Amino acid sequence: MVYKKVDMDHVHVLATKIHLLVLDVDGVLTDGQLHFDAKGNECKVFHVHDGYGIRQVLTAGIEVAIISGRKSVAVEKRAAELGIQHVFLGIKEKSAVLKKLITQLKIDMPAVACVGDDTPDLVCMQQAGLAVAVADAHPDLDAVADWHTHHGGGHGAVREVCDLLLTARTVV
Repeated sequence: MVYKKVDMDHVHVLATKIHLLVLDVDGVLTDGQLHFDAKGNECKVFHVHDGYGIRQVLTAGIEVAIISGRKSVAVEKRAAELGIQHVFLGIKEKSAVLKKLITQLKIDMPAVACVGDDTPDLVCMQQAGLAVAVADAHPDLDAVADWHTHHGGGHGAVREVCDLLLTARTVV
């Protein structure tokens, strides 16, 4: 995939302002595949590097939220394990949830980084101060993405975003 040219200096400036990292699940924290056993139980695979990055940004004082269109016990367990307190599953209108969350956290949209992979993430990405599309995101996201990760969803893309946010904080 060929993406629009990105001004990394501008991306780093945007990253310095971030106080909330918003993540989708399927296609961002996972590779987007849905695995079900014979009984219909869902299994999700998360990348350990993403988890470490999330813990690092939480330690640095950046809030992390998960907003997903699907409900999943596996996501609830992984989020709890990582210390993510803002978890919204089964959400059809992600933007409405994001607006309520930033009001609760008393931050503005420019302080939000949103990571997505497909069109349900588009509105939140358009509103966010820093819009990130994973490497294997749907092409519709290219127009709004400030930056694309090198790795695909579920393969360390979230870690790349976390590293970007942490680097931006240390450079300032």
